Amino acid sequence: MKPLHRHVVNTSRKVLCTAALAASLTTAAVVTNPSTAGAGESEPTPDSPQAADRGDARLDLPEDLANPQPPATAGAPEGASGIPGTALDAYKRAEVAVAAALPNCKLPWQLVAGIGRVESVHASGYGLKSDGSTDRPIRGPRLDGNGYAQIKDTDKGQWDADTEYDRAIGPMQFIPSTWKVYGADGNGDGQRDPNNIYDAALGTGLYLCAGDKDLSDPAKLDAALLSYNSSREYVNAVLGYMRQYQEGGVAGVPNPPVGTYPTPPPTGTLPVPRPPVIRPPATRPPTGGTPQKPPTKPTTPPTKPTTPPNKPPTKPEPPVVRLAKLSLIGEAELKAEVGSAFTPTPKVKALLADGKPAVGQQVVFAVEQDDTTGGTVFRAAKKNSVVVTTDAQGIATVPELTAGPKPGTFSFRATAYDLTSQFTVMLKGTVLAKPAADLLVRVDSGADKPLQVVTGTSFKGVELLATAKGKPIAGTKTVAGLVVKDKATDAWVPVDPATAKGPYFKGKDGEKLTTLELAATGADGRIALPELFTDGVAPGTYQLRVLTPEKVELVLTLKVDAAPTVPPTTPTTPTTPTTPTTPTTPANPTPTTPTTAKP
Repeated sequence: MKPLHRHVVNTSRKVLCTAALAASLTTAAVVTNPSTAGAGESEPTPDSPQAADRGDARLDLPEDLANPQPPATAGAPEGASGIPGTALDAYKRAEVAVAAALPNCKLPWQLVAGIGRVESVHASGYGLKSDGSTDRPIRGPRLDGNGYAQIKDTDKGQWDADTEYDRAIGPMQFIPSTWKVYGADGNGDGQRDPNNIYDAALGTGLYLCAGDKDLSDPAKLDAALLSYNSSREYVNAVLGYMRQYQEGGVAGVPNPPVGTYPTPPPTGTLPVPRPPVIRPPATRPPTGGTPQKPPTKPTTPPTKPTTPPNKPPTKPEPPVVRLAKLSLIGEAELKAEVGSAFTPTPKVKALLADGKPAVGQQVVFAVEQDDTTGGTVFRAAKKNSVVVTTDAQGIATVPELTAGPKPGTFSFRATAYDLTSQFTVMLKGTVLAKPAADLLVRVDSGADKPLQVVTGTSFKGVELLATAKGKPIAGTKTVAGLVVKDKATDAWVPVDPATAKGPYFKGKDGEKLTTLELAATGADGRIALPELFTDGVAPGTYQLRVLTPEKVELVLTLKVDAAPTVPPTTPTTPTTPTTPTTPTTPANPTPTTPTTAKP
């Protein structure tokens, strides 16, 4: 999915999840960033598939419905108030839903109604039901290039029952590929059905507003309609009905039955039909004659109507208790540092008119006017709006909201809808800059002594800590580099990397670096200094400076000692071994005669 397309869909989800009753904003397509207007699918044009010559939906009806004879009772042309009640409700919900997400668009429901009138006469003749669905699908002619545009199949027949070519679909006559991008769930049933007038009406509003259009601008309005159908006659017809609905006032009327297309919907409230009263013509007597007697009454008494059987009284349905209030629990201002979560988490409570909690009420939480901070989103959803359902106490809790990357302020909205009204609580949000580190120190053992190694080895295991007012600061970025003292200014200045002979870092490819940008400090404010090598480095004393963007510095002294020399040992001349003396064998000894003891 292209980044813009992803933005279109994500933003639209905000729109569609607004309310289960008013406009259920869950999955349509809108672009709200003016910088993307006119790019890709962000702003449809007269060259868009939707604007192609797609014919009239009535051409897909049976012949007797496509070209009916005018009914005998047809009198005056359609008045401005003749909109079926379900269609009228769908148009008004679309206006509420789009206004909640795109207040700059200024979409009037009468414009959506004008398109619905021109495209399908508000789904009349297709069995429009109270849930917005129709008894039969609404499909335009096959777009095979024979008298109309040629558009190859884009939905695998999912909506138009044609796997070779596309057809316009639904009461607002969407091209399937357009519906794929701008399809909406206008009645909160979890489906995006182009044949449902609630879904189709919301999708139409979102399509017209794409590209951050302001439809109160006549030029933008004209461009939007031409992107829907690139016919000047079409645009004039839609605008004519729109103005008629705006100026003439509108009242919903019962949904027409199947098969009345394209008979205009009746005007105003339907009157109760009464049988005509037939009176005999009055007669005058001839001049000079006797007045004629009135005709005698029939002797046969009229048949009395049969008394209908007694029906059990029906219990009146309990009145629907409407939503009456949405109130804030907690502080009215959200504050968090850049990239951090807003705490404490705010809550809102929804109450019904009878004072009881509104259980299961959908509440929209949305970040608005986020031009300065940018990027403030709900962490789990990774978008700037979510829908939360109230609990058994009527309470909806804001999910974790993460501050954007820049300090500034924004508006935060909580909105709940019912069929006739909406309830909104506004909060102020502030993204605070992170406090800058005011001190850098070594925290490894021997931090009060110079770092010292023997040439050919390396400095490692050195750990630094960044603090602000004694508290660890996460996210502090620093640059470490060898420096020398400038005799003229007595300031530390970076060494010339071309001539530097001191300790060095190693780059990704093993190259020697005298300066290196370090990773940001962690949540504990600490960072380990990368290994510094001394291979080929002459013994001596060097300085390494660690510097923050706010010019807080820490200068480390590096001592490189010469490798210890071992004095050579003089070898001892070995002595010639003495030949062992052969023991002298005594001459034949004279055996001693033992002396015999005398008695």
